[in-house]
Amino acid sequence: MIEKNKLVDLIEKTDLERVQSEKDIWEKHIFLEDNKVLIVGYEEEEKFTKQDPEEETVNTFYWYWELRNSQTWEVLFENHENDYSFCESQLEDSGDNDQVEDIVGDIDESDICTWSDHDWIEDISETIAREVMKWLE
Repeated sequence: MIEKNKLVDLIEKTDLERVQSEKDIWEKHIFLEDNKVLIVGYEEEEKFTKQDPEEETVNTFYWYWELRNSQTWEVLFENHENDYSFCESQLEDSGDNDQVEDIVGDIDESDICTWSDHDWIEDISETIAREVMKWLE
């Protein structure tokens, strides 16, 4: 069985790939032994768009993970509980890299996205690995 530290490393370093979907979904597939694959991803949950292009759009996402059989794609275990979410904001008429705080200096994204404390996979990788290790027992 894989060691927890190795699993954390794989969760953090495996690249995310966009899933073909109408929603904004990104996943990483981590192939494990015994025909198992761990899928870690995030999905767009909500989008709050203002009609005025000068106002920000706030997108919320949630992290999820699944353990599947890599041959049949059967779901063995999953966590889609939306416990770990984050949000991003941007102005409609700005580029992808122009965040609200870049354009309006006195507004910080943390003030808009107050619940957004799991932006990075590193924020939750230990939690994911701990749960997956239980699933693999």
